[in-house]
Amino acid sequence: MSADSSMSGLGAAWPALAFDRLGRFVFRYRNYLVPVVLVGVVALTPRAAAGGDRLDAWLDVLGFLVAMLGQALRVTVIGYAYIRRGGVNKQLAAPKLVCEGFYAHSRNPMYVGNFLLFVGLMLIYNSPWGYALILPAVALALLALVRAEERYLTERFGSEYTDYCRRVNRFLPNPRGLRATMRSMHFDWRRSLRKDYGTAFAWLSGAFVLMAWGRVVRFGWIGAAPEVRCLAVSYVPVVLAYGVVRWLKKSRRLQSPD
Repeated sequence: MSADSSMSGLGAAWPALAFDRLGRFVFRYRNYLVPVVLVGVVALTPRAAAGGDRLDAWLDVLGFLVAMLGQALRVTVIGYAYIRRGGVNKQLAAPKLVCEGFYAHSRNPMYVGNFLLFVGLMLIYNSPWGYALILPAVALALLALVRAEERYLTERFGSEYTDYCRRVNRFLPNPRGLRATMRSMHFDWRRSLRKDYGTAFAWLSGAFVLMAWGRVVRFGWIGAAPEVRCLAVSYVPVVLAYGVVRWLKKSRRLQSPD
């Protein structure tokens, strides 16, 4: 092989390698990146709510509904068939290839749920910069993470995984046969609560912070004080629920019977 062809091959492979490295970076530091993104949204993206208070309120409602859809998807996936995404020493790892439950209809349903959470939060914040910069950046990071996982799983499971990829969409869930899938499996609500209460608390906390900060930006500290107090009171049950579930988990009262 000539030097020119070697360099050409390296040049063609470089974007894929860079994308794979980005995905592994996101996987390794994903627990820290989410709060960094939310802080960046507040600090770096000026909020401009167009249309007045009524539109702002409707966008809050729509944002919560979209985020709740993402949360419901995560809960359903974890309850019917759970994949350990933590890896080993913050590196990609998979003891087995999970193809049942919701994973028989989408290869990455959890990441679809995660993206819906971010879409909901951006609707609540209603910043043009959030729409133009944050959502595309989140989508790129999730895609890089998925591509890195796909490369690992292809190397780990070979034809078993490539056959699975041919049968099942990467993201968009295929509803065909979904009801039969759910009927054939047991929903483990304890596992869903145990595994995902932290995610629910995180996005709900982010939603309250974004709503409060949006009102401060728009009306000032004094003008926003009444609404911020109402939001703070509404947030109290979220904190209490988090504390109760965390106590149940630590006291092993949420262990699955099977």
